[in-house]
Amino acid sequence: MAYSTANWHWKNKNITRWAKEWFDQELTSIIIPGEKEGEEVSITEVTEMDGDVELGSRKSKLITIFDCKVSLKWAGKTSDGTEVAGSLLIPEVSHEIICDNLSDFVYNWSLSTESSPEVNAIYAFAKSRLPTAIETKLATLPGAIIDSHGRDLTVSADPSRTGTPVPTTAPPTASASSTVTATQAGASAPVKPKGSAAKVNSTTVVVEAEFRASADDLFSLLTDEKRIPAWTRAPAQSQGKAGTPYTLFGGGVKGSYVSLTPSKEIVQTWALQSPTWPSGHEATLTTTLEQSSESTKVIFSLAGVPSGLEGEIKRNLEGYYIHGFKSIGYVPLTYPTSVYTSEYLQKQKAATTVRKPRPAAASSSSITSYLPTVAIATLVLGAAFAIPYFTSSPPGASSAKATAKATSTLFR
Repeated sequence: MAYSTANWHWKNKNITRWAKEWFDQELTSIIIPGEKEGEEVSITEVTEMDGDVELGSRKSKLITIFDCKVSLKWAGKTSDGTEVAGSLLIPEVSHEIICDNLSDFVYNWSLSTESSPEVNAIYAFAKSRLPTAIETKLATLPGAIIDSHGRDLTVSADPSRTGTPVPTTAPPTASASSTVTATQAGASAPVKPKGSAAKVNSTTVVVEAEFRASADDLFSLLTDEKRIPAWTRAPAQSQGKAGTPYTLFGGGVKGSYVSLTPSKEIVQTWALQSPTWPSGHEATLTTTLEQSSESTKVIFSLAGVPSGLEGEIKRNLEGYYIHGFKSIGYVPLTYPTSVYTSEYLQKQKAATTVRKPRPAAASSSSITSYLPTVAIATLVLGAAFAIPYFTSSPPGASSAKATAKATSTLFR
């Protein structure tokens, strides 16, 4: 079956067992130091994960499907070394909350340790700081599902990409009657440029957020090699200079800087290291910083996103960038997000330049064409009313006959 046909049909894979391991590994790695020396809070155990997690494929697009309840144990420590413990229930962890932003997470907290001023302070600290860290981890779940299991549902036509291998065409066998030598054949065969990639139909994805921070601070956060790991939670390489390469998220995103305008704009090539991303294809990420008196709006505009991956890339930008900033205290004031296709942008631009034509005024020829008819009608009416005054017949039936006679005479 052709790869395009194979990817068109619906396929599904249940990965609930894998998801339980993912929750246990990722959420129990959350440790947040307190404001005082020795204080900290953390997630110590995932006691229950009830629900289903699946990955589907339809029309060459991977779709994450999950809705589950997660029960956790959390622990804390006061500055004097007192151990604090409790439990936390998240009734719903779903695609609708993480990817579609249709609702907010709900947290049901409980405290197991006997109450005291120090214990209550740690309890309040846990309730204020752990949700942000948990949501940051959960935002990476859709991407982790696709990275780990997408290859099992995707049939690729490119042997260099991870996926179901496609048989290559067998080389032609040599013929004794052939008059073309190997050298001649090599000279006449077209040479494909090294490193060239097939043309990809693409769109533009735009995600924006507003933070209570300066443009200088956010620019440094995006380009400084020492600060990037704080919000990506992974090693990074970045010189922050035009023409130099960079890697983010431990090599999950690679590219090079095209231009940098301090505190204003960053333009860089951008390629996702994922089975769903076309091999050799690069998009262009333009990050614009618009500072106001109290906050800075960050606009991530990624041009060149392969068609069909808009949803996945939108989730990645929100989950890894926006929630990454949020995880280290840069809480967004607002973050409306949108997905724009290149065709949509062109139509919007055309709509602003095209004006409706004004209705044409009635031509003089159409008016003058009615004049003879109006004149004749006026004469008929005048004759009809004048005849009774010029005849001796009394008004009545005879006048009606006279009127009819005059009218017929006029139109002979």
